[in-house]
Amino acid sequence: MIDQAIIQFDRALRTLFAPAASARPTPGAEAPDLTHDEGERRTAAALMRINHCGEVCAQALYQGQAITCRSESVKRELEQASREETEHLAWTEQRIAELGGHKSLLNPIFYAGSLSLGMLAGRLGDRWNLGFLAETERQVEAHLSDHLERLPEGDARSRAILEQMREDEREHADMAVRLGAHDLPMPVKGLMRVMSRVMTATSYRI
Repeated sequence: MIDQAIIQFDRALRTLFAPAASARPTPGAEAPDLTHDEGERRTAAALMRINHCGEVCAQALYQGQAITCRSESVKRELEQASREETEHLAWTEQRIAELGGHKSLLNPIFYAGSLSLGMLAGRLGDRWNLGFLAETERQVEAHLSDHLERLPEGDARSRAILEQMREDEREHADMAVRLGAHDLPMPVKGLMRVMSRVMTATSYRI
């Protein structure tokens, strides 16, 4: 148990403070960058900061779900999805730096909250655990679509990143459904949307 605690703590530190790495090339890396319009760059950086914070939350969520997951096969799927989310973390971090922005100062708080939610979901059983995952990914997919509409028209690099992230999130939700995810009750879905709005509103600015 002590070894596992050390491993999980190390993973948290790496997520929050170490540069993330990606096995896949960054989408849109060859596309021309934004013009020097400072307003557009600030808008794009703020949107990418939200998405980076979301990926920090995803890392914590998957970590918590895997810790308390009962099925080894489901745990392996969670770990595979987590590796893809790590790539999203790397892409958004790189894009924020290119735009001259900064990562959210609230990342550690959101990480701790998401880790706790993930552990709770895992304890409810595999089907509810997967249901929580599927609903999370659907809501992330929806806010990525919203961000794609709000991005400055000429920001092809950010757009390519978000489009690939949206495709991956859709696949994660489909995976959870294939494995037998329960559909969450509407009040739970509503609460998740409220929590998501709090995260997006605060990380946009801080």
